[in-house]
Amino acid sequence: MFKFTPLATSPSPNSRFVCSLVDVSINRITAAVLVIAGLTLGVGDLGSAVCSAASPAMRLVDAIEQQDWATSESLLKNQPSDHDLVNQAQPDGMTPLHWAVAHDNADWTLRLLEQGADANAVTYFKITPLAIACQNGNVPTARALLDHDAKPDARLPGNTTALMLAARGGHVELCRLLIEHGADVAATERAGQSPLMFAAAEGRSDVIELLLDSGADLNRTLPSGFSPLCFAARQGHIAAAMTLLDRGASVNETMDPKKTGGRNPRKGMTPLMLAVESAHYELAIKLVERGADPNDESSGYAPLHALCWVRRPGKGDNPEGDPAPRGSGNLSSLEFVRQIVATGADVNLQLRRGKAAKGLITPRGATPFLLAAQRVDLALMELLLELGADPTLTNIDEVNPLMAAAGIGTDHVGEHEGTPEEVEEAVKMLVGLGLDINSVSKTGETAMHGAAYRCFPEIIRLVAQLGADQETWDHKNKFGWTPMDIAKGYRPGSFKPDPATIAELQAVSR
Repeated sequence: MFKFTPLATSPSPNSRFVCSLVDVSINRITAAVLVIAGLTLGVGDLGSAVCSAASPAMRLVDAIEQQDWATSESLLKNQPSDHDLVNQAQPDGMTPLHWAVAHDNADWTLRLLEQGADANAVTYFKITPLAIACQNGNVPTARALLDHDAKPDARLPGNTTALMLAARGGHVELCRLLIEHGADVAATERAGQSPLMFAAAEGRSDVIELLLDSGADLNRTLPSGFSPLCFAARQGHIAAAMTLLDRGASVNETMDPKKTGGRNPRKGMTPLMLAVESAHYELAIKLVERGADPNDESSGYAPLHALCWVRRPGKGDNPEGDPAPRGSGNLSSLEFVRQIVATGADVNLQLRRGKAAKGLITPRGATPFLLAAQRVDLALMELLLELGADPTLTNIDEVNPLMAAAGIGTDHVGEHEGTPEEVEEAVKMLVGLGLDINSVSKTGETAMHGAAYRCFPEIIRLVAQLGADQETWDHKNKFGWTPMDIAKGYRPGSFKPDPATIAELQAVSR
């Protein structure tokens, strides 16, 4: 689900080098942009704003940049002992050695080093030749640099190291070479992330094995609560997750983030919940097979509850309105439901905790079926019923699935799931299952209040046709609102009156 996103791009039409460094976090993996010319080494086709000044005669650094090896040969032969020649730099700090490494030319890399090129030269952006070699995954150029005293732990933008780049790229032999030359497997970048976390986030199982064999900390966690296993689960990397479990990671580990809310993880999130909420259903089942609890509520929700908003997210501009995750694997969400129920997930599990803001549905006591009804997910509702869901179970406020489908809990008009046609089908289904159209919750709300929250005149009419008694629904709820008040804008989130809903309420009133 995560993609590497450049922090900056250049408008320059003269595309120069890019090497990306990763800052892996719970809600983002950002790339620090390193600019070199001609080739894309990072996550996107970025460019540098820095251009070489024109000169009458070709310089060695420019010749190697352009891979003009004949001119480069001539220049070097004419001045074989000139250390300034092999260390001359372009305005952005790129040297002949940087360019030879960028072009994966091991022969020229070694030749420049033997003639005095500085193996630790840095560009304006603090990029070393070794960083480029590791981004490219080129073992011969990296070996030449290390044999000529390149520093394996030189810090790059974001305080990253060459080993982190190699680990992220899955270059296991390059990682081995760096470690043999003293690279620190416990090094951390500015966010506290280790090479092992870089490898886990990219699913590099062989690198994970090497790093752990070399002393990497399997259980290191960040202030965000993420561990190597959590990164692998969030990204959907099955092999990497299984490798970490084989090496001792806890399948039921819980996250304790310093910050929650928004796009931060909830306290108590587990690898299983990360996989489910990222739509990595195949991985989720494998985690259950390895011992993950299919009914765990440590994050406030269990997998079947979370699936409801994963399948049908909201439409607002807040985190709940983010598009549905793309996910991974060959398992559909509905097949996942069948399989996790078969492994022991309770289809009627009622949440033990959870509060709600005014006008919303309290999570405490809610079942997966109640949440599916709230989102008018007809396919999921039907499957849960097939698997034994009890449609009469309510939350702690005695809001039942019929009220939820009608619209209880709708705060921002137009940003919730369900078309009028879908809501109509769900309401009819639930009435057919025996739910009372005149049920009243402990907060004093009815299906008619729900229809008013949705501002669906068609559902106002349907609820009345199904036998809703005006003496039951035409009263104030706990918050002091009648259905008419709600239609007039007395509600959270949407304060604009809805004339069509007002007119329909007037039409069904005596």
